[in-house]
Amino acid sequence: MAAAHVRQLDASASPLDHFGSELRYWREAAGLSQPQLGAKLFCTASLIGQVETAHKVPTREFAERLDSVLPSGGAFGRLIGLVLRTQLPSWFREIAGLEAKAEYISVYEAQVVYGLLQTEEYARAVMQGPHPPNLDELVAARMERQRILNRDTPAQVWVVLDEAVLRREIGGRNVMWNQLAHLLGFRDQRGVSIQVMPFSVGQHAGLTGSFTLMRFESDPDVLYTEDFAQGHATANPGTVKEGSFRYALVQAAALSVEDSAALISRVMEEQYGGEPDAGERGVA
Repeated sequence: MAAAHVRQLDASASPLDHFGSELRYWREAAGLSQPQLGAKLFCTASLIGQVETAHKVPTREFAERLDSVLPSGGAFGRLIGLVLRTQLPSWFREIAGLEAKAEYISVYEAQVVYGLLQTEEYARAVMQGPHPPNLDELVAARMERQRILNRDTPAQVWVVLDEAVLRREIGGRNVMWNQLAHLLGFRDQRGVSIQVMPFSVGQHAGLTGSFTLMRFESDPDVLYTEDFAQGHATANPGTVKEGSFRYALVQAAALSVEDSAALISRVMEEQYGGEPDAGERGVA
């Protein structure tokens, strides 16, 4: 009789519904109950049920573990990227798609660390400010975006951060120390370059706000900016040309990559006190 109360999903309704439908199909094909599959995944039967009924957004780790215990042929690993992308704000999904296809990404950030370079703890601290009801899903979606940095042919990413980004404490001292250490780690990653715009520069071409330029193999270049409510992308040649000129001026005024790393290290030591205390916890 219990089966009569099982929610019937429309697999075409959304990527999340499709994921849940696939999970139910492959679980039943393997002859496993929800508790039995939960035992294999070291999670509760309730979690399995929530994912199957599209009431819970799965993580990439959960999807990969499903593929390891079910004869799904890697289906869940292929689906999870689409599922997580749908957790992004609707106005940002197109931008994330462009970001994933870009060959060159040039960013000036005046307020926070660029999303592709954020640690999970820093991202959570940034996004919890407006108290979104789906914070876990938003953080997972942001971490998913970062996978483009590790693909076989990653985009060339050049980021200029205002010094204020380094000194604005978000999430606590430990979170900031780990975030700055994460930035320093990109020195060894081919394709990612980080510069810092120091306070000492004073007036510069980026004072009007953060912006991103994306270049593609065959599509027109895109300039992206954000306001309080949403983002704006344009391929208008004149606007993109002006943005490219401003970015060149920003890059020229910023510290070199090497001097920027030295400043990041200095801020870590002076403002966040060297390595974080083992017992101190930031927002996570």
